[in-house]
Parts: sequence; structure tokens; C-alpha cells
Amino acid sequence: MASAAPPDVAGRVLPGGTYRITPEENRDFCVSVGAEPDPTGLAHPLFFYIASQCGMGLSVAGLLALCEFDVADGPMMTGSDARFTRPLRVGKEYRVDGEIVSLLRKPSRTFGMADQLRFRLTLSDSDGEAVEGTSSWILPRGGA
Repeated sequence: MASAAPPDVAGRVLPGGTYRITPEENRDFCVSVGAEPDPTGLAHPLFFYIASQCGMGLSVAGLLALCEFDVADGPMMTGSDARFTRPLRVGKEYRVDGEIVSLLRKPSRTFGMADQLRFRLTLSDSDGEAVEGTSSWILPRGGA
């Protein structure tokens, strides 16, 4: 059974890194979702999620390990939102910065006990911030 309190990780800065959206990746992604690649060089908007996850400096398993949670125990993404300052562009390199916003433990009718994880990832280029995304996940802890 999970302990009474989750690990104190709110405010923890993630290692971060960089991500470049290549023309090939953008084209392949657009094809996979039935969209036409933008002829002016804009990346598909969902690249905010792909680029930020790939460039955060940790794997999903590594992020969840900070929360003392094993990825094999079935985390579930419950939401994601993004605030665009400007569109993402193909061929640009983006700096990815992030932090854990909160990790709260609550009783759950479905899981017995579950942690609610929120983390924020920001993509910036040489002109400043392009997009900020916040993800919410449920981490089932079990117990009664």
C-alpha cells in the first residue's frame, strides 16, 4: 500500500534538452494523422507534445521514478493543454525546460489511492517562448 504522502517533488526542475522538428518527421506525422504538411514551414501543432516529451531530458519512466512510481504499474494521462505564443516551425531547434508542478495523493474509488501528477514543459527558441504545455497524469497506488 502507498505511504500517506507522496514524495515532495513539486517545483523540481527537469533536466531539459533540445529538440529539432525535421521536415521528414513533420511530413510523416502529418501523413499519419491525415493532414497536409504546411507549405510555409509550420510544424503540425501536436509537435508541441512530441518535442517537449522527447526533449525534457528524462524518459517517461525516469519522470515517474522521481515520483516513486514504476511505469509498469500503469500510469494514465488524463489531460494536456498548451498555450502557444507562436506556431512551431520545421527545422528550428527548440530548448525544452520543465518542472513538476504538483504531486497530490488522493483516495480513488477506482484505484484505492492515486497520485495526481502535473508537470509543465516549455519550448523556446532564440526568439523566446513558443509554447507551454501542462500534462496531468494519474498514478494508481492501490490499497484501500
